[in-house]
Amino acid sequence: MRHFEGFDVAGFWDDSAHALEEYVEEGRPSLELIASLEDELGGYRLPGSYIALMNAHNGGTPARACFPVSEPTSWADDHIEITGIRGIGRARPQSLGGEFGSRFWIDMWEYPDIGVYFADTPSAGHDMLALDYRVCGRQGEPTVVHVDQEDDFAITLVAENFEDFITGLVDESVYNTSEQDRLAALAMVRDGSFSPILLRAFREVADVLPDADRRMRALGEAVVRDKGFFALHADTCSRLMYDYLFWLFTSFNRVGSFERYIRTPAQYERSYALPDYELMIIFGLVSEQYDFRTGGYAPGFLEEWWNSRVASGRIVETADGYRLTEAAITALLDELASVAGESE
Repeated sequence: MRHFEGFDVAGFWDDSAHALEEYVEEGRPSLELIASLEDELGGYRLPGSYIALMNAHNGGTPARACFPVSEPTSWADDHIEITGIRGIGRARPQSLGGEFGSRFWIDMWEYPDIGVYFADTPSAGHDMLALDYRVCGRQGEPTVVHVDQEDDFAITLVAENFEDFITGLVDESVYNTSEQDRLAALAMVRDGSFSPILLRAFREVADVLPDADRRMRALGEAVVRDKGFFALHADTCSRLMYDYLFWLFTSFNRVGSFERYIRTPAQYERSYALPDYELMIIFGLVSEQYDFRTGGYAPGFLEEWWNSRVASGRIVETADGYRLTEAAITALLDELASVAGESE
């Protein structure tokens, strides 16, 4: 069967340095490699169109990364966006059999085992694209679906098959809403409701910082001015936000480890009464949402911040757990004052 007739496969890919390092496998996948990976992935037969595309270019980031959808998802009301497509191999971290391949999301992130997770999104793992074999069986022709971790792994049909998905991708300029997004983000950080965790922390530090809530909004506004949206990465404003959140968190919580700070252990039911980093400004509980949040994050940025602060001595282990030093707190308050002054 012929696939992608009349389709510009060569012009489909954007071979950036990041793509070549993370996604693109060298050479065409052999029949032996395909068979062994299919077995490793759970016995799912890869679509002929998937193999055909990988024979031409084995994984990578597409030049056109958006696909229109009729049903809203956590990504947008009218489209989803992907970061890259996994190649058939094991050499690259983002390949089907690589470090962050399909089984990683099922085994480590508890995504539903419905098939093969072949594409990621800019949300750093909080929603994924999968080949869904639930109806067709492991040897059939799968549909393409969007799976949303933050909505209890809700599954939304995207395309009837892989080839339709690839040929239906469009340029992000079709959905360029950057100015509207920036204005919405500014409105959110200026007026959005805070999580119960932050509200309690503001009360706890009131003697030291009576306008802690205003400082949080000013810093959020600085993040949006820098990026055009509200997200934390490895930039100066993000690192300051990491410092501020940690100081607020430790005003009424003991942090025994980085892992415990990020997320409450799985054996406990998540609640605002058992705080963690994710529930401060990242995610909200379905039963009690709040507005001032990023909606996703990349743990690697936070871990790099933690390691650098510990190595520099700004975060130290004490009898009360890990905490910012007094000198680090003083520096933090000075920086927050500077940011708040700039926003006035």
